[in-house]
Amino acid sequence: MSDWKHVTRRKLLSFIPAAGCAPLYAFGVEPGWLERTVTQVKLPAKNLTSGVRILHLSDFHASSVVPFSLIENAVALGLEAKPDIICLTGDFVTDASPFDETAYARILRRLSSAAPTFATLGNHDGGRWSGYTGGFKDACVVSALLRESSVPILHNRSELLRVRDQSIRVAGVPDLWGGEATGRPGLDNVSSDHPIIVLAHNPDTKDGLVELAWDLMLSGHTHGGQVVLPGLGARFVPVNDKRFIAGLKPWNGRQIYVTRGVGNIDGVRVNCRPEVSVLDLLGA
Repeated sequence: MSDWKHVTRRKLLSFIPAAGCAPLYAFGVEPGWLERTVTQVKLPAKNLTSGVRILHLSDFHASSVVPFSLIENAVALGLEAKPDIICLTGDFVTDASPFDETAYARILRRLSSAAPTFATLGNHDGGRWSGYTGGFKDACVVSALLRESSVPILHNRSELLRVRDQSIRVAGVPDLWGGEATGRPGLDNVSSDHPIIVLAHNPDTKDGLVELAWDLMLSGHTHGGQVVLPGLGARFVPVNDKRFIAGLKPWNGRQIYVTRGVGNIDGVRVNCRPEVSVLDLLGA
């Protein structure tokens, strides 16, 4: 029997037809079948007199197998939920292939025009890991895209927002694999009376932020496993801590939400629909 621990994502995808999964569904249906989820995040120790709604989108992965139409549909589905804050947690592209920056910015600008929108970058958006694997060697292209979209990047910094007379702090760190997630994201000497949200593409980033005050981390990167096979589960997930693959999980008195993301790698999803995540922050 094969050692499934050493199966790469690409090898796993090659098993799909042999395993009896319908290729038409895996490649032609599920990758575009968006699911909007709504999750309550209870923060009883924080000063929240009314709920705050966050739209969390990640892993658009614009590419030859992820068209702008899917990203635009995800944006529209998310905006229907009328969020107070919008958080984007990286991997806006898959590789360094040319793309229509004007068209992409037009889609993302719908978000920033609707509510305060913030972003962090992912491992595919440029940097050490991306440069080694055929992607952008730096984040200049994706950063320019976000500037054109009026979406600020939280690169080791935070911003304090007011939502219906309530304070919310949103912080962000660079991608862990990019080798820059070593700073302190503007959380030194800040009040912990109000909710503090950290954006980090890779949920493994949490271990380097354990000494800082924050309540909720929003991450992507995992794609929820992307291919989840019956009896085997998500066998290829690019994180060390396999507890954080998808959904809301507790960690060290805090909470981490990992979205399954919108796009994909290689144009396939199995038992792991693309996700538009809505989180409702609630106080006591």
